[in-house]
Amino acid sequence: MKSIGSCYTFLILGLLVLCCLSHVRSDVSDHRYKNGDPVPLDANKAGPFHNPSETYRYFDLPFCSPDHVKEKKEALGEVLNGDRLVSAPYKLNFKEEKDSSVVCKKKLSKDEVAFFRKAVDKDYYFQMYYDDLPVWGFIGKVYKEGTTEPSEYNYFLYKHIQFDVLYNNDHIIEISARMDPHSLVDLTEDKEVDAEFMYSVKWKETDTPFEKRMEKYSMSSSLPHHLEIHWFSIINSCVTVLLLTGFLATILMRVLKNDFVKYGQDEEAADDQEETGWKYIHGDVFRFPDYKSLFAAALGCGTQLFTLTVFIFMLALVGVFYPYNRGALFTALVVIYALTSGIAGYTATSFYCQLEGKNWVRNLLLTCCLFCGPLFLTFCFLNTVAIVYSATAALPFGTIVVIVLIWTLVTSPLLVLGGIAGKNSKAEFQAPCRTTKYPREIPPLPWYRSAIPQMAMAGFLPFSAIYIELYYIFASVWGHRIYTIYSILFIVFIILLIVTAFITVALTYFQLAAEDHEWWWRSFLCGGSTGLFIYAYCLYYYNARSDMSGFMQTSFFFGYMACICYGFFLMLGTVGFRAALLFVRHIYKSIKCE
Repeated sequence: MKSIGSCYTFLILGLLVLCCLSHVRSDVSDHRYKNGDPVPLDANKAGPFHNPSETYRYFDLPFCSPDHVKEKKEALGEVLNGDRLVSAPYKLNFKEEKDSSVVCKKKLSKDEVAFFRKAVDKDYYFQMYYDDLPVWGFIGKVYKEGTTEPSEYNYFLYKHIQFDVLYNNDHIIEISARMDPHSLVDLTEDKEVDAEFMYSVKWKETDTPFEKRMEKYSMSSSLPHHLEIHWFSIINSCVTVLLLTGFLATILMRVLKNDFVKYGQDEEAADDQEETGWKYIHGDVFRFPDYKSLFAAALGCGTQLFTLTVFIFMLALVGVFYPYNRGALFTALVVIYALTSGIAGYTATSFYCQLEGKNWVRNLLLTCCLFCGPLFLTFCFLNTVAIVYSATAALPFGTIVVIVLIWTLVTSPLLVLGGIAGKNSKAEFQAPCRTTKYPREIPPLPWYRSAIPQMAMAGFLPFSAIYIELYYIFASVWGHRIYTIYSILFIVFIILLIVTAFITVALTYFQLAAEDHEWWWRSFLCGGSTGLFIYAYCLYYYNARSDMSGFMQTSFFFGYMACICYGFFLMLGTVGFRAALLFVRHIYKSIKCE
């Protein structure tokens, strides 16, 4: 148990360090300027507006590029987020206004014109950071002039950017970029064109304090019409929980009460009638499942992912993931996942030993690979795709080495320590009934009592409780919408757990009442089936609610969403099984088992 204590100690220390690092950018002393002081303006990336994963370095586009591009050092989370910051060619010194200042004059070749025209056609946007404040804009526009033939469209490149900066004393509060619609470069024809790139800077004072300069981005997801939809989602979920709770309270508990009365009769009365229902299989209900090593490994991974999700919510609720805190979420995911691996090792190995498993080392290896294996294979494929596209989503070799070192020096040792602690815990499986030597034969059951129909029923209700909120999450992760209402999301997550537990318990009871004692895997599959519904929602979102296109964006969307849904499957499957196990233990403790 000392090993698990050490794991929790490392986890708390890691979270404290993460919280400290995440607030470094918002430190007031780092953002004070005097008149004429240079203020850092970093160009980040550019790419198709509707394909958030398909982004490229800013100077991959043939803009005015300095002789020596100065790259900014980035944290692990920023690299994972696809950020590649370099010094922008614009000079925005503090309180210095400029009017049509020339950046450079450039003759665009035919290839560069064709490149820009293709980018404009795909709605390319650029993103910059000025004093850690985000700036974005489109690089051009398409004039369709009433025609539907793409060959007749006119393509134009913006060549004049207007920066509007708000300041309060010696702090920069807000910045926006507007494109001059009258200063354009015609890209319609394949010919060399002369382009003179310019920019203007306007400064204006504001009363907004520095500490509240990020609230503009947070408030976008808290607008009244958005809040109404979010609260409708909460009400919808609560109604689902109340209906399900009422169902269990009125139907299931009444049936159980009648069962307890019937099964609690004295021995003479019991001898006069044959046992039926769930008491009939009391000698088989605690028979250990097939593939016990895989089952224990799935529980271990599910418990770790559940712990990871809880800690992520804790950080979100205390304000760590404020908008445009670059890479904070990815850093938190990597650090917390590494530090919670001991929980997976302990849970899997201790439960495997309770199931009288012998080869705990193999079980530990299976736990290590069960979630990380598919994630690693998916990453290898998608990273190769990103390399072929020369996109910023392709991780540099150094970053891959860092992740491998974290996995080797932190994740694996903690997993082994947790496994050793689980093996030495010597806990015994608490079964209120003795298991018979030979299993009873399961009677023939109708088709709707088989695994797949039960999974469909079990997954639909929890999914119906969260599907409204899913759109906003998808629009934030796979789009440009800002999501900051973590309190509502946390409530929806709690409701998801409750509905998953309740529906799994109800289906487990009906399965046992039908004298089907193989409930272990069934409860796990039913609990985790919500992950399959979420992946089905991915198909709907991609086709009906988004404008994503192209092989890279499609592969990234479905590849990483498959990993996320698989994680949900393991986590909710663990919740479902744990709830079913508590229920089964309770009802068999309440009767007299011979």
